[in-house]
Amino acid sequence: MNQKTLFRQVPQIAAVCLSLLHVSAQPAAVNARAAHIDRLLQGFVDAEKIAGANVLVLQNGRPVYEKSFGWSDKEAKRKMAPDTLFRIASQTKAITSAAIMTLVEEGKVGINEPVGNFIPSFKKATVAQVENNGIKFVDVKRPITVFDLLTHSAGISYGREAHVAALYEAKELGAKAGNGWYTADKTEPVCDTMETLGTIPFVRQPGEAFVYGYNTDILGCIVEKASGMPLDQYVAKKITGPLGMKNTFFYVPTAERERLAAVYMTGTNMGKAERAPEGSRGQGHYVDGPRKSFAGGAGLISTARDYARFLEMVRNGGIVDGVRVLSPRAVELMTTNQIGALRGPQGLGFGLGFETVDRYGAAGMASVGSFGWGGAYGTTYQVDRKSGLVTVLMLQLMPNGTDIQPKFYQTVYQAFGK
Repeated sequence: MNQKTLFRQVPQIAAVCLSLLHVSAQPAAVNARAAHIDRLLQGFVDAEKIAGANVLVLQNGRPVYEKSFGWSDKEAKRKMAPDTLFRIASQTKAITSAAIMTLVEEGKVGINEPVGNFIPSFKKATVAQVENNGIKFVDVKRPITVFDLLTHSAGISYGREAHVAALYEAKELGAKAGNGWYTADKTEPVCDTMETLGTIPFVRQPGEAFVYGYNTDILGCIVEKASGMPLDQYVAKKITGPLGMKNTFFYVPTAERERLAAVYMTGTNMGKAERAPEGSRGQGHYVDGPRKSFAGGAGLISTARDYARFLEMVRNGGIVDGVRVLSPRAVELMTTNQIGALRGPQGLGFGLGFETVDRYGAAGMASVGSFGWGGAYGTTYQVDRKSGLVTVLMLQLMPNGTDIQPKFYQTVYQAFGK
């Protein structure tokens, strides 16, 4: 193998090395405390609160805990495995935000640039204000910017509020689009959908509140407009490809369909997990769907190993195994609270794509400076730079009526926290 070939294969070699590292290398004392994680997650499986789960914990880039529990598809008798695929829903937002930041660094997008520069309908954005005598539609006080979208401070929701719900449903958005964020069944490109979104009144003025909604789907369209490439291709070129994330994509290859975990939901029988229905509110269209809409806010499929590799790149200042995706400055922006108290007074903030921990105790045992988020199907992640931890929990439970996530993080910290 010549030197050029070796350097081209560094990301792939690194990914293989990560997959070959095992938990057996842990010190015995650490393994003893990690047994609490085993008991917790196996207990949820045994009680039938979840069908199964995958867990991966890295510390300073090294796997210190990786296990699979239960079933990826209980009815089909398929056990959970390290390469099981999961719908990660809103965990897509971090990857799309990283994609936007690569364009910012290339000078193709400005952080404070008006969204209307990319999507014309946003030049005439309006807000639906609830007043004593009804609803009043007013123009936005200032243009909505890329910064507003990254921080969820644009005033754009998922269109489920009572005073705007009918307007969104009339345009096949909001509650009409599955759970609001779901677009995998759409037969049009995401930019067509976002152009329509810009014609519907939003719920708050930009910069005045933290409003969770279609913000990152709009960013996905901006990626397409600024790069001249479909979002899936750009993400593959700039992020998942260089990082060797071969199991992260918007739609599951047909040949890999049996690797996709089934979706369950918390049922009415003592909270036991029941198989979710087909369609947009359950299993989704990630294998046999139209494959037309690349949802930057909630569309990706991934594995615990792949997503942990992306997070390790962020934890490490934009680089992992010699592959640089973002500059340290861009990562610092993304993982620092940019909206003050708009997120709420509880010690949590929001950066450019990540929730931030600004007070110890605001997110369990997470250190100040930690960041993370999760997805509607039950997946969750957290990065704690003080402890060197990257923690990923993958399951498929929607709606999720359990308390598995906070309890899981508690057991991780008692085993590996510093």
